[in-house]
Amino acid sequence: MPDIPPEWRKFKYRGKTIEELMSMPMDEFIKMLPSRKRRSLRRGFTEQQRNLLEKIRSHRREQKQDKSIRTHVRNMVVLPEMIGMKLAVYNGKEFVELVVSPEMIGHYLGEFSSPIKKVEHGEPGLKATRSSLFLAMKG
Repeated sequence: MPDIPPEWRKFKYRGKTIEELMSMPMDEFIKMLPSRKRRSLRRGFTEQQRNLLEKIRSHRREQKQDKSIRTHVRNMVVLPEMIGMKLAVYNGKEFVELVVSPEMIGHYLGEFSSPIKKVEHGEPGLKATRSSLFLAMKG
């Protein structure tokens, strides 16, 4: 069982503490999730999800929690055994680093690595004047 920071000890997911969630069998935990996540986990893990879970478990066994695990698996539901792990989730362009906290339980990994970037339009030309804001189209 990993070392849990004191501020996370107060957290509860559907009335259960982190320690209770980590010691709980997977079937009981799945019953606590919302319907879409419950259905996803009851159907079983995909090959990629299984590989990610094995990597997480091996990192935890080898005490490599300071090293991040890079993954493309955005549709993986955050499970209690992932708490405290450093993950780098791919957003289509780059890997976004995140540390799994208790508040992330029951969400997908992709929710924390948005592929959409805020659009910031520049001005036409360098140090554009008011008259050069509207460029004439050659027709």
